[in-house]
Amino acid sequence: MEEYNNIINGEKVQSGSTFGVVNPANGDVFAICQSANVEMVDQAVAAARAAFFEWSKTSQEERKAKIHAIGDALEANMADLMALVTAETGKPMSGLNGVGSGMEVGGSIAWTHYTAELDLPVDIIQEDDIASIQVFRKPLGVVASITPWNWPLMIAIWHVMPALRAGNTVVIKPSPLTPLATIRFVEMVSEILPPGVLNVITGDASIGEALSKHSDVNKIVFTGSTQTGRNIMQAASANLKRLTLELGGNDAGIVLDDVNVKEVAPKLFAAAFHNNGQTCACLKRLYVHESIYEDLCEELARLAKTVVIGDGMRDGVEWGPLQNKAQLAIVTDLVADAKANGGRFIAGGHPIEGDGFFFAPTIIADLEDGHRLVDEEQFGPVVPVIKYSDVSTIIGRANQNESGLGGSIWSSNVTRAAALAQQLECGTAWVNDHGAIQPDAPFGGVKQSGFGVEFGSYGLEEYTSLQTIKITKN
Repeated sequence: MEEYNNIINGEKVQSGSTFGVVNPANGDVFAICQSANVEMVDQAVAAARAAFFEWSKTSQEERKAKIHAIGDALEANMADLMALVTAETGKPMSGLNGVGSGMEVGGSIAWTHYTAELDLPVDIIQEDDIASIQVFRKPLGVVASITPWNWPLMIAIWHVMPALRAGNTVVIKPSPLTPLATIRFVEMVSEILPPGVLNVITGDASIGEALSKHSDVNKIVFTGSTQTGRNIMQAASANLKRLTLELGGNDAGIVLDDVNVKEVAPKLFAAAFHNNGQTCACLKRLYVHESIYEDLCEELARLAKTVVIGDGMRDGVEWGPLQNKAQLAIVTDLVADAKANGGRFIAGGHPIEGDGFFFAPTIIADLEDGHRLVDEEQFGPVVPVIKYSDVSTIIGRANQNESGLGGSIWSSNVTRAAALAQQLECGTAWVNDHGAIQPDAPFGGVKQSGFGVEFGSYGLEEYTSLQTIKITKN
């Protein structure tokens, strides 16, 4: 059984304590990982701090070249990384509508190369005989990246690449549930970057807590649950760390009365169920106009019954397991609550017997706001379909939720839909799509879904501070 190590200052580091990594498709431990301790947090941060002085002084062109080299290394090792992602997350190699480990690694490559080409311009405020005023964007220092288990490699890339591009050094802490692809990625990068520029340590919550409190960490970027984000924010306040928090979502999709049900149903199904519903920006609450409600419910149920479920390593599998046993229990509990409170099950509604953490694709009708499955983020293969009659009222109901990551309007009239989309209280609103992100468009939440943005020039600037230089000439 292969063993994976923490990497500090370009070297593999062992603590003497290990944990097993479980394949969620069968529940078996398939790899061993060294568990970091608090002393190793200090070592990793010290290595990053020491490396910052030289790395921050590298030219823009040198950083671009290094990051492109990282993208090339990811591509050269794509097959290996895909296998690791599938083994530790359970997502199929291809997946429903192509959303699987191939997309995760391929997206990581694309994001890396795109980020490499971003620039940090100097803004000229004044340039005349009296004075010169210029605004520079400077790296912050040591960035701590804390990543979740649902998209472990891709989210690591989202955090790390702009941090490096801006001239920061990084300590990344992946989830102990899915550390392997991230560790392998850092191993590859250690052959490209100077020692200490990128370090990886993994372990239990104490490691994340130590990073959050560490006085030599200048910024934390975190993707994960809202409660953990609150804890990180509190810990970070001691030395006023910069924060980017992409937290939980409970995205609403609102289907207007003018859609073609047959055409829109596959898109809605994909938006709700890609990666088994284990994506922050999945469609998690579906509001449907009463005139098409039953027809759309029926079509969604039909689609749910056609999905090929199994071990993601097998050809043709579209749907793997939930990533961990605890998440399976959460989904099972929410479904039981929906059943007890009058939900009408038109597809699924139960775990799948056998090995692994599988749950049947589930469509539940006739719930309302106030039921747990509507109000809480399920993060699994279950979607409630809620009937409405008045669109202005339903916008207000969708906005009542404390989350504000994404939302969508579905209509054959894009002008009408776009006007309604602007009324949604969320960081990204889509029209006739949901969860679609790209490296040049900012993405982030409002309300309890966090703050700060990722991607493109907007995201890159989050890893910098502004410095104004004024030169008085006369």
